Amino acid sequence: MGTIAAFALFVTASIAAEPAKAEGRRLYVAEPGIRDLLEYGGHGLLVYDIDRGHKLIKRIPTAGLRPNGKPDNVKGVCASAATGRIHISTTKTLTCLDLITEKILWERSYEGGCDRMALSPDGKTIYLPSFEGDHWNVVDAIDGSVIAKITPKSGAHNTVYGADGKHVYLAGLKSPLLTVADPSKHVAERTVGPFSAAIRPFTVDGRQTRCYVTVNGLLGFEIGDLKTNKPVQRVVVSGFQPGPVKRHGCPSHGVGLTPDEKEIWVVDGHNQQVHVFDITVEPPRQTTSIPLRDEPGWITFSIDGQYAYPSTGEVIDVKTKKTLTTLSDEKGSPVLSEKMVEIDFERGKPVRTGDQFGVGRVTDR
Repeated sequence: MGTIAAFALFVTASIAAEPAKAEGRRLYVAEPGIRDLLEYGGHGLLVYDIDRGHKLIKRIPTAGLRPNGKPDNVKGVCASAATGRIHISTTKTLTCLDLITEKILWERSYEGGCDRMALSPDGKTIYLPSFEGDHWNVVDAIDGSVIAKITPKSGAHNTVYGADGKHVYLAGLKSPLLTVADPSKHVAERTVGPFSAAIRPFTVDGRQTRCYVTVNGLLGFEIGDLKTNKPVQRVVVSGFQPGPVKRHGCPSHGVGLTPDEKEIWVVDGHNQQVHVFDITVEPPRQTTSIPLRDEPGWITFSIDGQYAYPSTGEVIDVKTKKTLTTLSDEKGSPVLSEKMVEIDFERGKPVRTGDQFGVGRVTDR
């Protein structure tokens, strides 16, 4: 081989060995995202190219393995463009990864375990629920240290940070009350409710005037007024009957606002559907139902509201309500997860992040 040819081969090999810089919209799917079941996507962070038909790009190794080599259930995922980090919680630990190097920066365990957390808009503070316990740990998102503790004794489970960073919403699966915390003082300031039963997944609008909660025993959702702290409406799915479910023990375990806050999408485990409601009218009007390939337990959306992502792995066009594709892994097997988040990149750096919850994004009108 000649000198020029050898040099060209060396350059080509060197370029191929370097990781390509991320560019465009990416969907990060944390696995195992359905309990600890490896058949739904294995273990790690699966990264999909939203702009190219949600094609699988890669799998990033993550922590959370037990001594026997099996993974703990992933409980939540959140990311910050400001800090360039993504956090993954399991039942035992919280792990922080660098979004550019894709290396694990730290992994820490916490008193009482971990559940579905929320990250402050500036990326510096995490409200981390214990695993269905009495308290939430307030965690420094940079180094993982505990700053404070809030103890509503509600069965800590799901957490939403308000869009302006001034309030955090704490829902326990053993209480019909939604706790509202003040992150400037790290104290519980009030509760919203009581709702008709214990709160399961919920969401909040961008201006923090309304919350939309699923509750035990209801195929549908309830609405709370975040200004008066009172429930205002109960919405029941029509045309379908609740029945036995494989997971979560409630008819609807998943509810999300489209980013423009014109629709609520609520899941239906027994019937393997997601039901859509128009909330620009009073009372909310059920408009359509979309069949899914498995029992859904979650729903979220792309940042711009173009796509809906139920935990069953479908990619649904929000405007047409049509399923465009389904997520799959390297082997072509179906990928399901209740823990996914969009992260957008420009020139190799994260510039925007979505949310694992289908939260509203309208902050003024």
